[in-house]
Amino acid sequence: MDVIEAMKKEMLRRKLSHRTIVTYIFYVKKFLKHCRKDPKEFSKKDVMEYLDKCVERGFSGNSLNVVHNALRFMMIDILRKGMRVNIKYAKTPKTNPEVLSRDEVRRLIAAISNPKHKLLISLMYGAGLRVSEAIKLTKQDLDIDAGIGWVRHGKGDKDRPFIIPECIKKKLGELLRDNPSYTFTGQKGHLTARSVQEIIARAARKAKIKKNIHPHTLRHSFATHLIEAGNDVTVVQALLGHGEVRSTMTYLHMAKPMLINTTSPLDLLQLRKVFKRTQVFMSQ
Repeated sequence: MDVIEAMKKEMLRRKLSHRTIVTYIFYVKKFLKHCRKDPKEFSKKDVMEYLDKCVERGFSGNSLNVVHNALRFMMIDILRKGMRVNIKYAKTPKTNPEVLSRDEVRRLIAAISNPKHKLLISLMYGAGLRVSEAIKLTKQDLDIDAGIGWVRHGKGDKDRPFIIPECIKKKLGELLRDNPSYTFTGQKGHLTARSVQEIIARAARKAKIKKNIHPHTLRHSFATHLIEAGNDVTVVQALLGHGEVRSTMTYLHMAKPMLINTTSPLDLLQLRKVFKRTQVFMSQ
């Protein structure tokens, strides 16, 4: 039995995301290389031993859970074997992601001399796009006149709209006229994620920004700045393409200055009382 082909067919049938399919196949191939048995002879013990090896190699809790889920899928859904093991490895404690200030975003973009690269980074920040989403944009995904673009088959294999910033519409339209396929072309089709990482790293050094910046930092900054500007969390959730609002709530913690400067409704009640007393006193 070809386990890998069987997994691909089953995952495609269930319409799992491309990212999930690639990740599961990667880890199952590693397991098959480690456990040199006929798949019919695989047991829960083999899986547990492999997971222990991963622990010894220093896998994080998140990675271990992914490996576990991939092997469970193989055992239960492909090989039809029992796999009643409830393992939950401790996840790495989450910290608030790095966010740029508005001034730092301006300096970062200003430090990029290549017009196409400057436009790409501007769009990533201005629309909250992941790097994988931005580099794969085509002419058909962008309606410049309407100011709307579409992410096709994004995370979770979902489509979602995004806003095209008014200030870059003209330049984006000019770029599309020159590029019949991908919006941001590279040597072999579209620009690579690695190329975008290098563009941002060089710009950060030139702008003398000391923070640890990567492409996703622009998305974090986009969301945080929207919330600081008073936009509703559910609106930001839709623009980011988050399935659950709790994923978006992270950015509320990063917009603390806005929350600190907000007056409690109870304090407003007390202020009104003081104001009324003052009016009465002044009228006497």
